[in-house]
Amino acid sequence: MRGSRSGANRGAPPPEEVATVDGITHEGEGVVHSGKTVFVAGALPGERIRFQRGRPHRQHDDGVLLEVLEPSPLREAPRCAHFGVCGGCALQHLAPAAQLSAKQAELEETLTRVGQVSPARWLAPLAGPAWGYRRRARLGAKFVRKKGRVVVGFRERAAPYVAELARCEVLSAPVGNLIAPLALLFDGLSIREQLPQVEVAIADNAVAMVLRVLSAPSEADLGSLRAFGHAHGVRFYLQPGGIHSVAPLDAALPPLRYGLPEFDLTLEFLPTDFIQVNGAVNAALVSRAVELLELDAASQALDLFCGLGNFTLALARRAALAVGVEGEATLIERARANATLNGIGNARFHVVNLSAAPAPEASWLGHDFSHVLLDPPRTGAREVLGAVAALAPRRVLYISCHPGSLARDLGVLVNEHGMVLEAAGVVDMFPHTTHVESIALLSVQPKRARTKPAPA
Repeated sequence: MRGSRSGANRGAPPPEEVATVDGITHEGEGVVHSGKTVFVAGALPGERIRFQRGRPHRQHDDGVLLEVLEPSPLREAPRCAHFGVCGGCALQHLAPAAQLSAKQAELEETLTRVGQVSPARWLAPLAGPAWGYRRRARLGAKFVRKKGRVVVGFRERAAPYVAELARCEVLSAPVGNLIAPLALLFDGLSIREQLPQVEVAIADNAVAMVLRVLSAPSEADLGSLRAFGHAHGVRFYLQPGGIHSVAPLDAALPPLRYGLPEFDLTLEFLPTDFIQVNGAVNAALVSRAVELLELDAASQALDLFCGLGNFTLALARRAALAVGVEGEATLIERARANATLNGIGNARFHVVNLSAAPAPEASWLGHDFSHVLLDPPRTGAREVLGAVAALAPRRVLYISCHPGSLARDLGVLVNEHGMVLEAAGVVDMFPHTTHVESIALLSVQPKRARTKPAPA
């Protein structure tokens, strides 16, 4: 009997509750402190809402927003019809300026809590277009038997399914308007159930789509892809296996390119290469990085995690020497080719595993570097911090895609190696998402700087 009553209780819907939202999580959910804490997606701080509790967790419950009774003045109508279902965006209901404020607050809190550091000054947020900005994306494709058709989109916010999109407001043109046409194209292919993923790369000179194919497409499939590509200006690539199996659908194509006009640079890349998602913000970020480093004609700059030379080549335009270091050999090949393409002779590149502490005698450390730039992955740059500190450069610029690893690393450089955190600020590379990118500038205290010995 006790088991029966328990089952009946589990089947009853939870009661509706009314409360005021006290804050917002790092994932963009409203926080309600009403008994056990509740995280309510779609709710904003200060709002009076009606909600139901959903899935329980140890420290909080998930909540379902039923109605906003008193909306926040910062609330905006989401532009995307799929907002709330699609997991690509989480903050379209919050005004862009308020999104930046929330990201700034998260960065400040994380630096203080994790790294026990605070900058001498805060940089103005670096922002760009809020819509149609995304030039790199990975979309899911799925033949859904219950619907009898292929759906294309990002993953759903709260479920491991592909959200069925008609269009996307944040993808750059023309891809934002090609979601539904792509679904129709894939639905007509013989391999529609063996095509799980589309990787998009939008260059200045072309649109590339890499199709992950688990079975070989038929001749009819290839014809359909060619016709779609011709009609919509899309280059298709097929990926039957690992990353090195990617090949263009047709004969060799001109390289994909993007430019950094301020530095008279053109960079070539492959459709699966890492490039910054937001082209306009990337250009502004490179400009700010060079400005903050204060390079001169005698500067020697080290760029760690350099990729295909996005920052290194701009540094080379302003310095005597720029050295780029990266663990992926194919990206270093691209970086060297980009240096040649742009007529840059004062850039050097090295393939080095930066997930391990470098040996003091490593050849790439054999320069008197005056400036260092780091742009590591989400895991941060912990393994190279000692080597960076040993160089005693005048300035260090750290570009981060994760506040937690940034705070940890800044804590090491400041609290263990005596550097000074001069400035920090947010970089809005991903508007309408909770993703926080940031930039931090450090300097070496005069007593730690290298000095020439006094004459005898």
